[in-house]
Amino acid sequence: MAILKVLRDQVVKAFYGNAYVPKGLWKLENYFRQYDGIEFKFEKTDEGFVAISENFRFGSIISSGRNQEELDRNVKDAILTSFSIPSSFAKKVNIFRQSCARTCCTTR
Repeated sequence: MAILKVLRDQVVKAFYGNAYVPKGLWKLENYFRQYDGIEFKFEKTDEGFVAISENFRFGSIISSGRNQEELDRNVKDAILTSFSIPSSFAKKVNIFRQSCARTCCTTR
């Protein structure tokens, strides 16, 4: 299914050109302007790590990973998914971690 999703994203980008911007990308940028990031609480489990959002206005974002690197990737993917942003736009979003204890994700 991931291959089909990536293929569909590439077809949409090819059809509309570089002018195409998904609605979710605009919503994400607007969200960070209004609310200044998403904070996460991290918990260590037997299987690895779990991240749970603490201040996301539209519900909760929960992600997990076997190590910190995988957890960071999965948190970014969960944020993109929350805003319905296709994976082909992940580099445009530029989500990053601001601190070790908590993560604030913003667009740069």
